[in-house]
Amino acid sequence: MTTSADIITRNAEVFTPALHIYHPIVIEHGNGSWITDQKGCRYLDFSSGLAVLNIGHNHPKVIEHMARQMKRFVHTGGIYYNETTLKAAELLTSVTPAGLDMLFFSNSGAEAVEGAIKLARYVTGRQGIVAFSGAFHGRTMGAVSLTASSARYRARYHPLLPSVYHAPYPHCYRCPFGSIGNSCTQACQNYLHEMLRSYITPAEIAAIIIEPVLGEGGYVPAPAEFLRQLRQLCDQHGILLLFDEVQSGMGRTGEWFAAQHYEVTPDILIVAKGIASGLPLSALVSRRELMEKWPEGAHGTTFGGNPLACAAAIATIEAIRDENLLQRCRNLGDYAMSRLRDLQKQNALIGDVRGIGLMIGVEMVLPGGAPATEACERLMGICRKHGLLIINCGPERNVLRLIPPLTISDNEMELALTIIESGLAEIG
Repeated sequence: MTTSADIITRNAEVFTPALHIYHPIVIEHGNGSWITDQKGCRYLDFSSGLAVLNIGHNHPKVIEHMARQMKRFVHTGGIYYNETTLKAAELLTSVTPAGLDMLFFSNSGAEAVEGAIKLARYVTGRQGIVAFSGAFHGRTMGAVSLTASSARYRARYHPLLPSVYHAPYPHCYRCPFGSIGNSCTQACQNYLHEMLRSYITPAEIAAIIIEPVLGEGGYVPAPAEFLRQLRQLCDQHGILLLFDEVQSGMGRTGEWFAAQHYEVTPDILIVAKGIASGLPLSALVSRRELMEKWPEGAHGTTFGGNPLACAAAIATIEAIRDENLLQRCRNLGDYAMSRLRDLQKQNALIGDVRGIGLMIGVEMVLPGGAPATEACERLMGICRKHGLLIINCGPERNVLRLIPPLTISDNEMELALTIIESGLAEIG
């Protein structure tokens, strides 16, 4: 029998080291909130396949829809129409913020970001793009030009996409200006306005792109006032506002999209990860008046909107809707945040607990507030030893990200929080 060690060794022979794997285990089976490895050990999965499996592993509705589609056909390639892809588009636009009613399907978050940049530049006739520090928008050349969560993602790839500018993200726990509360938000706004005076005029900017909840950069929800002011700035100067909700979308925050928490509607919404329960699918969604300015042939795809992926997307949206998972996410998220903040009071390793719904970041720090990267890595290893899989994020990789399936049970949540608490005690 092939062992896990054999598979990991063979993996190193054929895959470049650039491909990062978080945990040295080999999955054999996944079901709901759990995976089983090749040795028969079970793990509670608090990574959800990197915020992809929002309704868990192998949800019966997803398996059923995919099996039915596989018996019919699995690919169209833009050669002919099909109802499955159409139905997925209709369902998705029924849950996006009001007014975002036309879309383009592609395969990944990075690809949807690339499409959004192209659309913004095409319809505005402008070139400038403003992104934010801490942002992660993908690894393709255009997307990585916007990414600023870590310099390592950009190292040795220059020159990148021109006319891209970065402003500070309003990360109030680690404010780049040393401000707190509302003054932090205002300091970031002031910097942005100074950028428009000193570096690029508003008339040259096609789009401002932001994650309403910072993902790879540390799981940081943007202050509501900052996003409202951003919306006003874009409206004032004819700039398109893009929300990258690749990680925060599809129910992850307790609404279909984080934009709905903030009551701020972007001009273009970027969707991926949780949209199809592990099948490659993404979408950029915008207003009809903008999308209709994108003529035939201005953008294209071979695999985007694949019928099998769209069947999974239909099942995913129906499951979130029919199983009342948005409310479930809000309730469990509130409980988890409360438990973690109580734990924060008892343990100096926890510097900050933040998030919305079941997109929760726990920042680990040393005395004085420096990032506790090594302690975070140790805690991940201890949790794995006790049957819990968690991954980290942040520029210094010192933020635990809790992103369990929205279908997780009360007992499973309690088990995970208990393991984390015990792991922190073990580290001391």
